[in-house]
Amino acid sequence: MTIQSPTLNTATSPAAPALGRRLLQHGAATVSAVVLLAACSTTGSQQGYGQSPQDPYESFNRSIYSFNMALDRNIMQPIARGYQDVVPSPARTGVSNFFGNLGDVWSLVNNSLQLKGEAAMSSFFRVAVNSTFGLGGLLDVATEMRLERYKTDFGLTLGHWGVATGPYLMLPFLGPSTVRDTVAWPVDYYGNPLAQLHPDSHRYALTGLRVIDSRANLLGTTDLLESAALDPYIMMRDFYLAQRKALDSDDDGGMLDDDYYDEDEALEDLEAGRIPDEPEDAAAEASQPAIGK
Repeated sequence: MTIQSPTLNTATSPAAPALGRRLLQHGAATVSAVVLLAACSTTGSQQGYGQSPQDPYESFNRSIYSFNMALDRNIMQPIARGYQDVVPSPARTGVSNFFGNLGDVWSLVNNSLQLKGEAAMSSFFRVAVNSTFGLGGLLDVATEMRLERYKTDFGLTLGHWGVATGPYLMLPFLGPSTVRDTVAWPVDYYGNPLAQLHPDSHRYALTGLRVIDSRANLLGTTDLLESAALDPYIMMRDFYLAQRKALDSDDDGGMLDDDYYDEDEALEDLEAGRIPDEPEDAAAEASQPAIGK
């Protein structure tokens, strides 16, 4: 990258390639958790397309899903594997931390709009600490200080104020979404500080790096998904909708899954037969044979 001092510009700028925003914000948590669901979920493959009230456009969505998966297999996975092979692990961690810090800025705005004082304050101090002591976000000092990350987005802000999610949609390049989240996507994109970076070449380069880094963080889950999932489309859809519903209800305090998933923890959950954050007692109860039913 050329040595040029990038400047922030609040003027509207051309949108970066569509691969960026929603894939980064939801794709990482969705794909990694789908792997866990494969071990304990039914597929629903016998259900006719469009019979789910949440997915009336299933036939169309499946065609987009197939397109996205082909794109991932033929382009994104090879690029991400090359990135993982060439770039040292500490450098990749710094890249992930940097983009996470930018995301905390937008989370601060949305947590404030949702009137979540604790989450907004935590987001504020995370940005302040990581931007100064963390060398512009390359080091995640805030997490070491036990400052929780409350990631959120404008779609959840709309939900907080009563806007319904609408039907499920699978978007080209961007992945799983809903009508509400699709409407919110432009606001989410321009709300991220990265969208205001100039010159354009810097913004495009960093957006591409963000996509590649996010995909590289999920390479360990890809083989598990492809081998274990009988119908990965349905499991991805059901997990995404369940995740968004849980966030809308604030059952988890407004905390959204991080940009990447701990693979060791994922394997432990998979072996235990439970989905992420499911209590161990629930998994044990589910494994017991039904008596008297």
